[in-house]
Amino acid sequence: MSTVARADRGARSVGWRAIAAGPAVALVTVVVALITTGDVDVPFRDPDHVAATYFVLVGLGVALLVSLDVALRAMREEGAGFPPSRAAMGRVRRARWTPARAVVAGSALLGFYVTYMAYRNLKAVVPLVRPDVLFDGQLADWDRALLGGHDPAPLLHSLLGTGVATQVLSTFYVAFILFLPLTIGVTLVFSRDLRAPLYYTTAQSINWLIGAGSYFLWPALGPAYAEPSQFAGLPHSEVTHLQGVLLDQRIAFLHDPAGATPQAIAAFASLHISMSFTAAVAAQLLGLGKRLKIALWVWFAVTMIGTIYLGWHYVVDNIAGVILGTIALILAGVISGIDPRASRERSRTSRSVVRARVVRDTP
Repeated sequence: MSTVARADRGARSVGWRAIAAGPAVALVTVVVALITTGDVDVPFRDPDHVAATYFVLVGLGVALLVSLDVALRAMREEGAGFPPSRAAMGRVRRARWTPARAVVAGSALLGFYVTYMAYRNLKAVVPLVRPDVLFDGQLADWDRALLGGHDPAPLLHSLLGTGVATQVLSTFYVAFILFLPLTIGVTLVFSRDLRAPLYYTTAQSINWLIGAGSYFLWPALGPAYAEPSQFAGLPHSEVTHLQGVLLDQRIAFLHDPAGATPQAIAAFASLHISMSFTAAVAAQLLGLGKRLKIALWVWFAVTMIGTIYLGWHYVVDNIAGVILGTIALILAGVISGIDPRASRERSRTSRSVVRARVVRDTP
């Protein structure tokens, strides 16, 4: 059997459930969004073509990562430096990036961004479906109960200061827009076994769906909007600018839901936390490299602090985010039929076989 045939068989061997899981989540989210937006007479749309733009940009990024993947594997195959020969590049590309693998990876990426588009529509209409219902007071009370009567944001401001810490945490928070597609692109491209990236992408898509559900369950604005005086002492940053833009968009949307840019303010639960937690735990379950796992847990910890410090979320929002991330990981396994621990063992076995071949073929 040829190398290309083996690669095609490997792409298909992940099973129809694993391949269909991400698109199925997208379909469910779109149907729910169509019903919900229809009930409040708001058009279902891709606001400012954000989801389509992300899909194209991330798709181009994935294409660049594929080129890097092929080049690195070709160099390893030849045992030579950069650049590898065109012949080696062609062999690796044909063997690894077969039409079957490309279609599976592309459908996972498309499913993720279709889910995101539907999520944006659901998030936008929360104040229309549940008008004049906000739980910021209850959430703030729960925070104070957890912290012995203290408000968490002012406590962090006093501990970390309001200078350099603000800019650092703001940068990390805004960088989430790069973090999420980067983790998805890297797993889709560099994983030997497609089960791992399909499991991870499905879990992150599920986060969009159940996260939107949490907004309807406990509508809230977040501390920065409910108690702005607590954050008046923070210097200007990308986050404070973003918070102002989002507030203006919410006001315009509530005035003209059908014509204005859909609003995007919702505090409970924190999807920054649920998705960061999902990434860190998935890395553990899939047995990825130690440095990567440490980096993801550091990212999670900094994000946890930043969401509270900057006023996006309450402590209980972040606790809920961890719970949502856990649910997403469990549901991803159930829906896709993928056991991440089994995928980890297959990856270990594959690496052992490769090392054995290298030793055998070394003069």
